[in-house]
Amino acid sequence: MRIRLDISYDGTHFRGWARQPQLRTVQGTIEAALARIVGSDVQLVVAGRTDAGVHASGQVAHVDLDDAQWERVKARRGVPQDSAAAALAGRLRGVLGAYSDVAVRASSEAPAGFDARFSAVWRRYEYRLADDVAGYDPLARHNTTSVKGALDVEAMDAAAQSLIGLHDFAAYCKAREEATTIRTLLDYRWRRDERGVLVAHVKADAFCHSMVRALVGACAAVGEGRLKVADVAVLRDRLERTSEFKVLAARGLTLSEVGYPDASLLAQRAEQTRARRDLGAD
Repeated sequence: MRIRLDISYDGTHFRGWARQPQLRTVQGTIEAALARIVGSDVQLVVAGRTDAGVHASGQVAHVDLDDAQWERVKARRGVPQDSAAAALAGRLRGVLGAYSDVAVRASSEAPAGFDARFSAVWRRYEYRLADDVAGYDPLARHNTTSVKGALDVEAMDAAAQSLIGLHDFAAYCKAREEATTIRTLLDYRWRRDERGVLVAHVKADAFCHSMVRALVGACAAVGEGRLKVADVAVLRDRLERTSEFKVLAARGLTLSEVGYPDASLLAQRAEQTRARRDLGAD
């Protein structure tokens, strides 16, 4: 039985998503909670592995339960068997605790062909940046990065939109052996919210390591006047890392949504994505 889990977390006190020995991670925390419910170890597959300090409001994962584990889930008293998958989220919240920094918001029986990672067609991130116009809000210190000065949001937005499309983003990624840095950036925009905080929405078919934080760092440099609007595309086309802008802090970054195709296309999408991974894609 494959179960889809919709997950949110405050990444401040996690060492990222991926399980690591002796370190507190999101994957390790949820897997431990699941093991208490199903009676044995499980392994999650996630749509997007986030780094230390990065948050999520729309993370997606799946878990495969064997017959014995699924029987433990269905055996819960007072829960109809056809609602057992949906009820699992509530049980996990109980194990994780009332004020946990990670929550499984929903759980459901995954449709045929669904793979949280390989079936995804896009991921969307949000980045929050407070300059002197917005001011410092201590209540937002865990999910907002602060910078000095007043940034030019119009210039930042123009720079962001110049990066949209299919490109090699090697200049905006940390290199990983045998992993491609070619991505389709579907949308990238900056705006100020009602409090004056600068908010970026970044959407792509997939992201390579540190790509979003590098993209927002480049546009922040434009907003500060240290780079021109045209420079971000010029730097991209050099295909090499640069010190002309800073990669911004993880605290401002949140994985907000993962997109999937129609249920009838899930298996086909997963097969296509796996084939690219076999050719060295990431």
